[in-house]
Amino acid sequence: MENIIIFSAPSGSGKTTIINNLLQAFPKLEFSISATNRDPRDNESDGIHYYFLSHDEFDSKIANKEFLEWEEVYGGTMYGTLQSEIERICKSGKVALFDLDVNGALKVKKKFKNAFLIFVLPPSLDVLKDRLEKRASETPEFLEKRLDRAKEEMMHATKFDYILLNDDIEEAMMEIQDVINNFLENKIVPNTFQIVD
Repeated sequence: MENIIIFSAPSGSGKTTIINNLLQAFPKLEFSISATNRDPRDNESDGIHYYFLSHDEFDSKIANKEFLEWEEVYGGTMYGTLQSEIERICKSGKVALFDLDVNGALKVKKKFKNAFLIFVLPPSLDVLKDRLEKRASETPEFLEKRLDRAKEEMMHATKFDYILLNDDIEEAMMEIQDVINNFLENKIVPNTFQIVD
Protein backbone atom coordinates (compact mmCIF):
# COMPACT_ATOMS: atom_id res chain seq x y z
CA MET A 1 0.00 0.00 0.00
CA GLU A 2 1.47 3.31 -1.05
CA ASN A 3 -0.69 5.85 0.71
CA ILE A 4 -1.55 5.57 4.39
CA ILE A 5 -2.54 8.53 6.55
CA ILE A 6 -2.45 8.13 10.33
CA PHE A 7 -3.86 10.57 12.88
CA SER A 8 -2.94 10.48 16.55
CA ALA A 9 -3.88 12.89 19.30
CA PRO A 10 -4.83 13.06 22.96
CA SER A 11 -8.51 12.52 23.68
CA GLY A 12 -10.34 15.85 23.40
CA SER A 13 -8.00 17.33 20.79
CA GLY A 14 -10.67 17.53 18.06
CA LYS A 15 -9.17 14.68 16.04
CA THR A 16 -12.49 12.91 15.35
CA THR A 17 -14.09 16.11 14.03
CA ILE A 18 -11.08 16.71 11.78
CA ILE A 19 -11.09 13.12 10.46
CA ASN A 20 -14.84 13.23 9.70
CA ASN A 21 -14.33 16.49 7.82
CA LEU A 22 -11.55 14.95 5.72
CA LEU A 23 -13.62 11.87 4.90
CA GLN A 24 -16.35 14.16 3.53
CA ALA A 25 -13.90 16.37 1.65
CA PHE A 26 -11.89 13.56 0.04
CA PRO A 27 -13.90 10.60 -1.36
CA LYS A 28 -10.58 8.83 -2.04
CA LEU A 29 -10.07 8.36 1.72
CA GLU A 30 -11.43 5.28 3.49
CA PHE A 31 -11.53 5.08 7.28
CA SER A 32 -9.75 2.08 8.78
CA ILE A 33 -12.09 0.63 11.41
CA SER A 34 -10.29 -0.52 14.55
CA ALA A 35 -11.16 -3.57 16.62
CA THR A 36 -11.75 -3.41 20.37
CA ASN A 37 -12.77 -5.71 23.19
CA ARG A 38 -14.78 -3.04 25.00
CA ASP A 39 -18.58 -2.90 24.92
CA PRO A 40 -20.23 -0.62 22.35
CA ARG A 41 -21.54 2.72 23.57
CA ASP A 42 -25.19 3.62 22.90
CA ASN A 43 -24.42 5.43 19.63
CA GLU A 44 -21.93 2.85 18.28
CA SER A 45 -22.49 0.05 15.76
CA ASP A 46 -20.33 -2.98 14.98
CA GLY A 47 -18.49 -2.67 11.67
CA ILE A 48 -19.08 1.08 11.51
CA HIS A 49 -17.45 2.59 14.59
CA TYR A 50 -15.41 -0.46 15.64
CA TYR A 51 -15.29 -4.19 15.21
CA PHE A 52 -16.48 -5.22 18.67
CA LEU A 53 -14.83 -8.45 19.77
CA SER A 54 -15.05 -10.44 22.99
CA HIS A 55 -11.90 -10.65 25.15
CA ASP A 56 -11.37 -14.22 23.93
CA GLU A 57 -11.83 -13.27 20.27
CA PHE A 58 -9.33 -10.44 20.63
CA ASP A 59 -6.78 -12.70 22.35
CA SER A 60 -7.26 -15.35 19.66
CA LYS A 61 -6.57 -12.84 16.89
CA ILE A 62 -3.41 -11.68 18.69
CA ALA A 63 -2.24 -15.31 18.94
CA ASN A 64 -2.99 -15.84 15.23
CA LYS A 65 -1.07 -12.66 14.29
CA GLU A 66 -4.16 -11.15 12.65
CA PHE A 67 -3.36 -7.61 13.87
CA LEU A 68 -1.17 -5.09 12.11
CA GLU A 69 -0.86 -3.44 15.53
CA TRP A 70 -2.65 -3.66 18.85
CA GLU A 71 -2.43 -1.97 22.21
CA GLU A 72 -3.83 -2.21 25.70
CA VAL A 73 -4.97 1.36 26.26
CA TYR A 74 -6.73 1.42 29.63
CA GLY A 75 -6.69 -1.50 32.10
CA GLY A 76 -7.73 -4.48 30.02
CA THR A 77 -9.27 -2.46 27.16
CA MET A 78 -7.63 -3.44 23.88
CA TYR A 79 -7.62 -1.71 20.50
CA GLY A 80 -6.03 -2.93 17.29
CA THR A 81 -5.96 -2.80 13.50
CA LEU A 82 -6.81 -6.04 11.72
CA GLN A 83 -4.73 -7.03 8.69
CA SER A 84 -8.04 -7.88 6.96
CA GLU A 85 -9.16 -4.24 7.32
CA ILE A 86 -6.10 -2.99 5.45
CA GLU A 87 -6.66 -5.62 2.74
CA ARG A 88 -10.30 -4.48 2.43
CA ILE A 89 -9.23 -0.86 1.82
CA CYS A 90 -6.43 -1.88 -0.57
CA LYS A 91 -8.87 -3.85 -2.72
CA SER A 92 -11.19 -0.83 -2.92
CA GLY A 93 -8.34 1.26 -4.39
CA LYS A 94 -8.74 3.91 -1.70
CA VAL A 95 -6.29 5.53 0.72
CA ALA A 96 -6.47 4.21 4.28
CA LEU A 97 -7.01 6.81 6.98
CA PHE A 98 -6.22 5.61 10.50
CA ASP A 99 -7.10 6.96 13.94
CA LEU A 100 -4.49 5.35 16.22
CA ASP A 101 -2.85 5.98 19.54
CA VAL A 102 0.79 7.09 19.40
CA ASN A 103 2.29 3.62 19.91
CA GLY A 104 0.06 2.09 17.25
CA ALA A 105 0.92 4.86 14.78
CA LEU A 106 4.65 4.36 15.25
CA LYS A 107 4.28 0.56 14.88
CA VAL A 108 2.47 0.97 11.55
CA LYS A 109 5.12 3.47 10.41
CA LYS A 110 7.78 0.80 10.92
CA LYS A 111 5.90 -1.52 8.55
CA PHE A 112 4.84 1.14 6.03
CA LYS A 113 7.67 3.68 5.67
CA ASN A 114 5.60 5.92 3.39
CA ALA A 115 2.79 6.27 5.92
CA PHE A 116 2.05 9.94 6.64
CA LEU A 117 1.77 10.52 10.40
CA ILE A 118 -0.15 13.55 11.66
CA PHE A 119 -0.34 14.56 15.32
CA VAL A 120 -3.20 16.83 16.40
CA LEU A 121 -1.95 19.02 19.21
CA PRO A 122 -4.25 20.90 21.60
CA PRO A 123 -3.18 24.48 22.44
CA SER A 124 -2.36 23.44 26.02
CA LEU A 125 -3.16 20.84 28.67
CA ASP A 126 -5.46 23.35 30.39
CA VAL A 127 -7.52 23.74 27.19
CA LEU A 128 -7.58 19.96 26.79
CA LYS A 129 -8.76 19.51 30.38
CA ASP A 130 -11.50 22.10 29.81
CA ARG A 131 -12.69 20.30 26.64
CA LEU A 132 -12.79 16.94 28.42
CA GLU A 133 -14.66 18.39 31.41
CA LYS A 134 -17.29 19.88 29.07
CA ARG A 135 -17.94 16.41 27.65
CA ALA A 136 -18.96 15.33 31.18
CA SER A 137 -18.59 11.70 30.10
CA GLU A 138 -15.97 10.54 32.59
CA THR A 139 -15.30 10.30 36.30
CA PRO A 140 -12.71 12.72 37.75
CA GLU A 141 -10.34 9.74 38.23
CA PHE A 142 -10.61 8.68 34.58
CA LEU A 143 -10.22 12.29 33.46
CA GLU A 144 -6.90 12.44 35.33
CA LYS A 145 -5.81 9.22 33.61
CA ARG A 146 -6.64 10.76 30.24
CA LEU A 147 -4.64 13.90 31.05
CA ASP A 148 -1.64 11.85 32.24
CA ARG A 149 -1.80 9.87 29.01
CA ALA A 150 -2.11 13.11 27.00
CA LYS A 151 1.13 14.45 28.56
CA GLU A 152 2.90 11.24 27.59
CA GLU A 153 1.48 11.25 24.04
CA MET A 154 2.41 14.89 23.44
CA MET A 155 6.04 14.06 24.19
CA HIS A 156 6.07 11.89 21.03
CA ALA A 157 4.61 14.56 18.71
CA THR A 158 8.02 15.36 17.18
CA LYS A 159 8.26 11.78 15.83
CA PHE A 160 5.34 12.56 13.50
CA ASP A 161 5.59 13.95 9.98
CA TYR A 162 3.20 16.82 10.64
CA ILE A 163 1.95 18.53 13.80
CA LEU A 164 -1.45 20.19 13.45
CA LEU A 165 -2.19 22.71 16.19
CA ASN A 166 -5.93 22.77 16.86
CA ASP A 167 -6.44 26.16 18.46
CA ASP A 168 -9.37 26.94 16.17
CA ILE A 169 -11.20 23.95 14.65
CA GLU A 170 -12.20 25.74 11.41
CA GLU A 171 -8.65 26.94 10.75
CA ALA A 172 -7.22 23.53 11.64
CA MET A 173 -9.59 21.80 9.19
CA MET A 174 -8.66 24.20 6.37
CA GLU A 175 -4.95 23.74 7.07
CA ILE A 176 -5.09 19.93 7.12
CA GLN A 177 -7.27 19.78 3.99
CA ASP A 178 -4.50 21.61 2.14
CA VAL A 179 -1.85 19.26 3.57
CA ILE A 180 -3.85 16.12 2.69
CA ASN A 181 -4.49 17.42 -0.82
CA ASN A 182 -0.73 17.83 -1.32
CA PHE A 183 -0.12 14.35 0.05
CA LEU A 184 -2.70 12.75 -2.25
CA GLU A 185 -1.14 14.54 -5.22
CA ASN A 186 2.27 13.10 -4.21
CA LYS A 187 3.64 16.56 -3.44
CA ILE A 188 4.61 15.57 0.11
CA VAL A 189 7.40 13.22 1.09
CA PRO A 190 6.65 11.68 4.53
CA ASN A 191 9.48 11.60 7.12
CA THR A 192 10.89 14.91 5.92
CA PHE A 193 7.65 16.74 5.12
CA GLN A 194 9.10 18.24 1.97
CA ILE A 195 6.63 19.69 -0.48
CA VAL A 196 7.73 18.75 -3.99
CA ASP A 197 6.93 21.20 -6.80
